[in-house]
Amino acid sequence: MYAVLTYEWKVRDLKIDRLIGILSILLQKEKVTAPELAERFEVSRRTINRDIEDLCKAGIPVQTVQGAGGGISIMDGYSMDRTLLTSKDMQMILAGLRSLDSVSGSGYYGQLMEKLQIGSSKFLNGRDYIMIDLSSWYKDSLAPKLEVIQSAIENSNLLSFKYYAPSGESKRLIEPYYLVFRWSGWYVWAWCRNREDYRLFKLNRMDDPEVVEQTFEKRDVPMPDLSNEKIFPGGIRVKAHFAHEVKWRLVEEFGPGCFTEEEDGRLLFMADYTDMDNLISWLLTFGSKVEVIEPDIVRDKISNIAEEVRKVYIRC
Repeated sequence: MYAVLTYEWKVRDLKIDRLIGILSILLQKEKVTAPELAERFEVSRRTINRDIEDLCKAGIPVQTVQGAGGGISIMDGYSMDRTLLTSKDMQMILAGLRSLDSVSGSGYYGQLMEKLQIGSSKFLNGRDYIMIDLSSWYKDSLAPKLEVIQSAIENSNLLSFKYYAPSGESKRLIEPYYLVFRWSGWYVWAWCRNREDYRLFKLNRMDDPEVVEQTFEKRDVPMPDLSNEKIFPGGIRVKAHFAHEVKWRLVEEFGPGCFTEEEDGRLLFMADYTDMDNLISWLLTFGSKVEVIEPDIVRDKISNIAEEVRKVYIRC
């Protein structure tokens, strides 16, 4: 059943992509022939004719002229629609599609981008000047997860997976609703049947996601609150002195307003953290270039870790 649904879904998406591609060509060219479109999209002329009929049913004024010098075009009375998007608008669209391909790993958006570029040499002035690469070290393992989750969302299938969290490992069964890209990572917003509440799951912590044949009735799902205050509520107020030579890291990770420079050149840093382990791990990456002032519990933890590390190297 799942294989049939997946096949039908892909066929439908391919048709939608082809319709978008045909419409893009018609908006950029005065006229094009059915054989040209059939060759471009690698389908039969009969399929192109059906596509043209579908565009007409959708209210797009496409006309076909038979015989020598004929072809397919959008009616002259609607030629003003060709300027709905400016060259800058199209550059932004293409940059966005390119960035999505950098994380999908499938080349899907690149194919759509090609269709949008067809016949647009006059429309797109100059070369591309925006390059966005959202891929990560986990791109190879991330792309299959995105495909599985997208399929589950599209067909309202339950999704099962093993999840790794600070509290431990667990098997989860969810109703997936949204794929979210935020904070340089991918998440899925879902109703968790284990916790009976909405949860935001990080894809890099998911293992072996599987689409369950059982479907679910869609809830009136709220949009996830993606504000930093909601996801990272703070709770640990840290105050520390950093050496001047690591200023670039503080600026890169927290911005130039996260510290004040003191007379001796040290940087007084203050911030709220929500996770003690992450805070300790981050501070340790600075080695001797940081001294925690408060809270005392953080000072004690780092001191104890330093002592344990010293003992390991003394034995060696």
